[in-house]
Amino acid sequence: MTRTYVIEGAEVTGLDSFWKAIGEAVNGPGGYFGRNLDALADCLSGSFGTPDDGDFVFRWRDHELSRRALGREETVRQLGLRAQRVPPADRAEVLEHLARVRAGQGPTVFDWIVEVFEERAPGRLELH
Repeated sequence: MTRTYVIEGAEVTGLDSFWKAIGEAVNGPGGYFGRNLDALADCLSGSFGTPDDGDFVFRWRDHELSRRALGREETVRQLGLRAQRVPPADRAEVLEHLARVRAGQGPTVFDWIVEVFEERAPGRLELH
């Protein structure tokens, strides 16, 4: 039987609330499995909340609301935070990425998340 996890797009107002929404979708109220794209990839690979046999699907309701909340503004915010945390040798690359996003180019946080789904759990994300 396929397990269905529901992400309520109206609850996603930024990346922090996305982690909360997906953690609760997978592990129930207060549920947690991580707060970064690597944790999401692990979760989608099984053993970290999703079934090991891959018999699951995520249904993202009102995903357009999430797309807006995880759009350019949130992407600029996240890249700004990343620029403060990365080693100096990597900072220039993050700042270049930040400049492109500010210019309206490149993927957004929403796109990053969808890409992880496509790579780790192809066909298991339904956008509604």
